[in-house]
Amino acid sequence: MFHESFRTLFWREFKSIKQGAEYFHVSKPTITRWLDGTVPINPMAEKLMLIKSLGYLPNDLRWSGFRVCEKRAIIITPSGREFSPKELESFVFWRDEHRQLVEKFGHIDQPKVYPAKENVLPFRGGRRMKAAKWIPQKHK
Repeated sequence: MFHESFRTLFWREFKSIKQGAEYFHVSKPTITRWLDGTVPINPMAEKLMLIKSLGYLPNDLRWSGFRVCEKRAIIITPSGREFSPKELESFVFWRDEHRQLVEKFGHIDQPKVYPAKENVLPFRGGRRMKAAKWIPQKHK
């Protein structure tokens, strides 16, 4: 990857040098040197940048147009459909059920489009549960 393309992707994905340094687990001067072109970019940093800019999906033509929304934890298709992890997990059962219904009743002309289901965090009440007593804590 050339310095110019790395710089372009960096500023597209990160708002500050500090944010990029935290993502790559390097210091701010290292990021500055990579962006200036004074030091060659770490090959693993290049790979991570490509993965992040592509939305954590493989660099394959079959995945072109798909995106991952980090904030909402969903996959967005090229047509704009959204899938949460729980929906993808249950997709196999839906597919089998759909095939049986199509065999029995035929296709629906214009099916209704539903938004992705809310992806509830694995915490109670939207807040982190307290650690169990056996987990070491810094402050007691």
